[in-house]
Amino acid sequence: MKTAAVYARVSSDRQKEAQTVASQTSALRAYAAEHGYLVPDGWVFEDEGWSGATLVRPGLERLRDLAAQGQVDVVLVYSPDRLSRKYAYQVLLLEEFARAGVDVVFVQAPRGETPEDVLVLQFQGMIAEYEKAQISERTRRGKRHRARCGVVNVLSAAPYGYRYVRKADGEPARYEILEAEAAVVREVFRRYGEEGWPIGALARWLTAAAVPTRTGKRQWDRSTVWGMLRNPAYQGTACFAKTATAAQQKVTRRLRQRGGVPARPCLRARPREEWIEIPVPALISPTQYALAQARLQENRRFAARHTKVPSLLQGLLVCRTCGYAYYRTSTQTSRRKLYYYRCLGSDDYRYPEGRRCTNRPVRQDALDTLVWDEVIRLLATPSLVRQEIDRRLAALRTEQPVTAKREGLVKALARIRGAMARLIEAYQDELLSLEELRTRMPPLRQREATAAAQLATFEAELVDAETYVALAQSLEGFLDKLHEAAHTLAVADRQRVVRLLLKEVQVGPDTLVLRHSIPVPGDHPITCPWPTPVCVTSSRPSSSTPA
Repeated sequence: MKTAAVYARVSSDRQKEAQTVASQTSALRAYAAEHGYLVPDGWVFEDEGWSGATLVRPGLERLRDLAAQGQVDVVLVYSPDRLSRKYAYQVLLLEEFARAGVDVVFVQAPRGETPEDVLVLQFQGMIAEYEKAQISERTRRGKRHRARCGVVNVLSAAPYGYRYVRKADGEPARYEILEAEAAVVREVFRRYGEEGWPIGALARWLTAAAVPTRTGKRQWDRSTVWGMLRNPAYQGTACFAKTATAAQQKVTRRLRQRGGVPARPCLRARPREEWIEIPVPALISPTQYALAQARLQENRRFAARHTKVPSLLQGLLVCRTCGYAYYRTSTQTSRRKLYYYRCLGSDDYRYPEGRRCTNRPVRQDALDTLVWDEVIRLLATPSLVRQEIDRRLAALRTEQPVTAKREGLVKALARIRGAMARLIEAYQDELLSLEELRTRMPPLRQREATAAAQLATFEAELVDAETYVALAQSLEGFLDKLHEAAHTLAVADRQRVVRLLLKEVQVGPDTLVLRHSIPVPGDHPITCPWPTPVCVTSSRPSSSTPA
């Protein structure tokens, strides 16, 4: 009796959930019993969720290793496309098994005993490869087209705070808001964006409050909260094609020697301009989302996870000579420990060709005092702050992207309601049956509800933004208190003030440039605490953000 190994494969998660691989295995076992093949325990190899367009599959790798040892007489496969979707790979595997003395039997294919059978088998392999490429391209183009039309079902799943409702009874797929989860999302964005909670504290708060995750777990991970804060669906625009498949890991000799299997191709982020936006009900305002994204960017820049002693200008200093960032270092004297800011380009050990910059280190205490005094001097002029607020309030009413999106939503809502009115008129004129009206009207009503909800969000956003900027006009009290407590504030509080105002501090051999959001005409030389004279100039950044 010949010994046989069984190989089965399905490529998609949907087929995996439908257990079609089990049906293949069952059919192959029945075929083995009918033809007198012995299938030992552990000789059934299955690849669930693996594409046939690649040879790097865990089950197939184990089967090839077993065949190379000379222990297998026959390999049973349901059809040629289950072995591979590429004809060249099929030929390669069949030749490899033949060299090892292993016969490959396809249940749904000719045995290959005559030239005609071999020709039919070759045609099946080529057709399978063509079918794979055709299905992939049709699926890709179809999804992109539906995404551009605003169809939600290309997303297939909803994030925390929503429930995904499948397409049924003529109604399109949609997101429905789960109020209990939506309240959690709003609170997370409020605490992170407005109160400045760190992501770790948010995860601990959700865990302590016994708020279940989408999967029902009680423990919240930082990565889950981080993904929630980055999801654009919460501001009303879910995005399709945010990621693309990266190149597969290379099969190296060392990897084969240790019997490892290359990891599946990972996903890489696409550029933001390639994303396709799909309107969904909004849970938060665009300003709340933008504030969260700004804080995430600041966290990358000002991460304090490795900082034992905070410094005022951490993450803000840039060398004017070479463009590298400054880091903090220290030296120990006989009496005390001194801290310096040092350019990364001035370190010999970092570069094979030696240092790239000749800029000298700067005493931390002297530079911190100089910059802090300049910030306080700038904030002591309410007229400059008021002038910048007036400029931004005017830009808010005319150049704000929210205004442009609002106009687009108004036009879209008018088009949808016009289409609904034409359908009703067609039904009244007996040009449309009642069944056709019932089929076409629900998708339009769903689109109308989504557009109306987004329009209401944008209206509230515009009003809130104008109110927020207008309230900032009463600054005198805040600035007076800040000026009084300028020299008693803790380093963390000074950091918040400096980071809200300054975008960058450029350090040159004899010049400092403070780049901030409030335009100040001309240069402002001041007396410096070290021997080399330093001229501090205030420069407005090219893309300023509200302080």
